[in-house]
Amino acid sequence: MNWEGPERAVDNPVLRGFNPDPSLLEVDGVYYIATSTFEWFPGVQIFRSDNLIDWELLTRPLDERRLLDLTGVPDSCGVWAPCLSHSQGTFYLAYTIVRRFDGHFKDSHNFITTAKDLCGPWSNPVFVNASGFDPSIFHDRSGQMWWLNMVWDHRPDRTPFKGIALQRLNSELQLEGDTKIIATGSDVGLIEGPHLYQFGSFYYLVVAEGGTGYGHCISIARSKVIEGPYEFDPLGPVITAKDDLSWPLQRSGHGALVHVGGDNYVMSFLCSRRINDGQHSPMGRETGLAHVVMNADGWIRQFDGAVLPPLSFPADLAHKKPAPRRRFIDRFETSTLLPDYQWLRGDDLDQWCSLTARPGHLRLTGRESPGSLFEQSLLATRMTDGCCSIETCIEFKPTHFQAMAGLMIYYNSRKFHYLFISHEPGLGKVLNIMSCLADPSLCNHYPLSGEKILLGDGATFLRFDITATKARASYKETDDEDWQRIPVDLDMTYLTDQAGMVSGEQFTGTFVGMAAHDVSGHGEIADFRYFAYEEAP
Repeated sequence: MNWEGPERAVDNPVLRGFNPDPSLLEVDGVYYIATSTFEWFPGVQIFRSDNLIDWELLTRPLDERRLLDLTGVPDSCGVWAPCLSHSQGTFYLAYTIVRRFDGHFKDSHNFITTAKDLCGPWSNPVFVNASGFDPSIFHDRSGQMWWLNMVWDHRPDRTPFKGIALQRLNSELQLEGDTKIIATGSDVGLIEGPHLYQFGSFYYLVVAEGGTGYGHCISIARSKVIEGPYEFDPLGPVITAKDDLSWPLQRSGHGALVHVGGDNYVMSFLCSRRINDGQHSPMGRETGLAHVVMNADGWIRQFDGAVLPPLSFPADLAHKKPAPRRRFIDRFETSTLLPDYQWLRGDDLDQWCSLTARPGHLRLTGRESPGSLFEQSLLATRMTDGCCSIETCIEFKPTHFQAMAGLMIYYNSRKFHYLFISHEPGLGKVLNIMSCLADPSLCNHYPLSGEKILLGDGATFLRFDITATKARASYKETDDEDWQRIPVDLDMTYLTDQAGMVSGEQFTGTFVGMAAHDVSGHGEIADFRYFAYEEAP
């Protein structure tokens, strides 16, 4: 890549909405980023770009139970920190399935799957180890593979972030030889997220430190011997916002590198945008890019000497396209789902979701309760901006109070707003709102205070208008009438990483979508005519 010439900008975040832990890769002039998906299915998002500016979702490779079983995983568990690598015509995807986060222990199972093409097929996963999370594969110049992961120490008298382990990985994707802790971190502490590279005569170890909150950062250590000892850059982190909480991009860390020519490199990092009050971001952690260079001392730093995560950086790249606000309307005219959607924890989509049972409609079958960790019928897309609206039209004739369907704004099982239709004995079909406000007991809040809205037997149009701090619900019963606003303001600050701070709650972003529930087990159905998402101007 030529970094001379007219200046054009890479603007951050390049992947908006929930896209943490970016693993950056370049193969034959094409760039790829793999990001974490946690409890959302299919697992791992892989994006493609020819110019580092315009990114498209290429695939979600973990799309079968043989590759990913998330049944019952708690909130913010599931797929953590994938690592995408390539060697001798084969793509390697290393990933963690976390099954427990609370308490002293982390049940984190690490796997590898491979493919000749990123769109598959992907091989049956090979279990590697479970000593910690954030696995990574390094392919050295001789073709030898090396496995890295952080090691978790549950003992009460030790730091839980024990260090970064290195071990040989054979052609059967099994560990061999001794395990060695090659780095325990800088003065920042809490070392994780390792990626190893070899440039010139040095091995460079890129790690995350400082935890995943506002102290997050990217640090780099180097050694002339792969097994260390590794020396950390005396200037400290290469990217962090920990010393400036007013900066628009916060919680920046977890980096990966690609070499783009000469002394120039591009580094990926996660970040979160400060929205409105500055302390809450419903989009969660997103992906940014930085231009870094190797300086005269052989250390990798940002090209302009900055430490703060860049809001943008100049590059001589393909012509930058304007970034239109995201908007789409899905009228369910195809037999397959748009790639915008994901769902929770399972590959059983055809058991509760259909585009063919009633052509021109999305049919959802109600299953377990809102917040279920097993069988929840929620089809959703990421919030990619702090101000947006969602809208649908639903045909639903519930026969009992345990059946409900409608629109959800969903962060996790403890944080959501649900505008739903149900049935009340003696009243008939009603509209109500249910919220869970970061309550670890999963107790729900009903802001209408028993004043349910009576509905007719026909279709109902539902809408949420969302800002970073509030959501407002509206409805109507015919297409040509005005929206009727429901007179309650729903607090969006609860649907963020920062709210609640119960262990295991703070790692995912907010989704919006369509839902159906029937806790009686009878599986009542709801038909949706369309779904629309639009970012505010």
